Amino acid sequence: MAAKKKKGPRQAVGLKCSVCGAFGYITQYNKNNEQLKKQTGGDPTFPLKKYCSVCCAHTEHKQAKKLK
Repeated sequence: MAAKKKKGPRQAVGLKCSVCGAFGYITQYNKNNEQLKKQTGGDPTFPLKKYCSVCCAHTEHKQAKKLK
C-alpha cells in the first residue's frame, strides 16, 4: 500500500530542547487552531515541557525548523 497524503490543517513538527538543543520528539499540531489562539489572545501551544534524555530533566521544547 502506498502512503496517502493527509488532508487537513495538521502539520508535523519536530521538537528541540531549548536548554541543550537536542532534537527529541516529532508531533503534530493544528495550524488553524494556532492562528485562532493568536487572534483571540489565547495561550500558545509551544513551547511544551517534555523530558530531555540528554539533560535528564523536564525542559521546554520549541519547534524545530526542519524535521530530522
